[in-house]
Amino acid sequence: MIYLDNAATTPLHPTARDAMIPYLSEIFANPSSVFGPARQVRNAIDEVRQLIAKAIGANTSEIFFTASGTEADNWALKGVVEATGKRHIITSAVEHHGIFNVCEYLQTKGCAITYLPVDEEGRVNPADVEAAIRPDTALVTIMFANNEVGTIQPLAEIGAITRRHNIPFHTDAVQVIGHMPVNVDELGVDMLALSAHKFYGPKGIGALYIRKGTKVTPLLHGGAQERNHRAGTENVMGIIGMGAALSAAMADIEKEHHRITNLRDKLINTILTTIPHSKLNGATGNNRLAGNVNVSFRFIEGESLLLHLDMHGVCASTGSACSSGALDPSHVLMAMGLSHELANGAIRFSLGRENTVDDIDKLMAILPSIVQKLRDLSPLYDDYKATHI
Repeated sequence: MIYLDNAATTPLHPTARDAMIPYLSEIFANPSSVFGPARQVRNAIDEVRQLIAKAIGANTSEIFFTASGTEADNWALKGVVEATGKRHIITSAVEHHGIFNVCEYLQTKGCAITYLPVDEEGRVNPADVEAAIRPDTALVTIMFANNEVGTIQPLAEIGAITRRHNIPFHTDAVQVIGHMPVNVDELGVDMLALSAHKFYGPKGIGALYIRKGTKVTPLLHGGAQERNHRAGTENVMGIIGMGAALSAAMADIEKEHHRITNLRDKLINTILTTIPHSKLNGATGNNRLAGNVNVSFRFIEGESLLLHLDMHGVCASTGSACSSGALDPSHVLMAMGLSHELANGAIRFSLGRENTVDDIDKLMAILPSIVQKLRDLSPLYDDYKATHI
């Protein structure tokens, strides 16, 4: 198998697995209890909280554990709207469904949502953010980097604007944490969502950074966990695994970023030079996530290409795993101005720590022939050849 779907989820890092095992058996106490073994668990949780805070340049008291990045996004948006009483949110047209669908829900509750357009690379114009601000704007939420096309947004410029207007700024950084350096003060963000399974940690655990002083009500009510901010007994095993995975990622983050960037560029260049009528979607260079390769192939459907790759042992995606099975073209690609044909012909290869040059070579040994086979079956390609060949 050649696994090229790391943007959907990553394999569990061995150190994370090993760190979690004791918490499946002998270290089982509830961290809210007061006896010795429980204090041991509480201390382990607090060490992970401190690790996350250090990784993003925050204070330990500003980190709150959640069950996922999606929960963190829900909490940020719903919590600020409820806490401030303001009913206007500014976001982009290319957000993950963890933001997009929350905004649609809040619209049913009387909120107004401004969906900012993006350019052909999927980037928001900071000037558009400032122009959209109203007296009743509760917050701005712009993702750090797009999960489908890898475009990195100009967060620092947007953060300077939101600070000038004293408006909370949230970012979904699920695709970024553990893969490139992040500092919340430099970015000017007040809330940041992350998810462990995107950086080789376990599924079912995430976190939300909330800058001290940001008004946000709890999403879950019940016990006093997470300093009365997020009720529910902590997922201790998941928290420990997240900490171990993040520690491993941060240890060689620059080296691994450079290595995966080189793999990405090799794959992009090989596809574009060897397969006619292919188009790279998203930004280039440093404005793109290191592991993201999103390409459209004219005259074919991405779903068909995906199935043929699967038969050859290659795991990839046509876009967000959270919208798998949807019949409509990607809302991200459509917002970037792609035609229905190009949007339907897109596929995403996302690289990770276990990928090598050999994986790229093996993929490119089969990809051109699969694309050509599908084109030979396409009436669109027949029409094109009739007029251009």
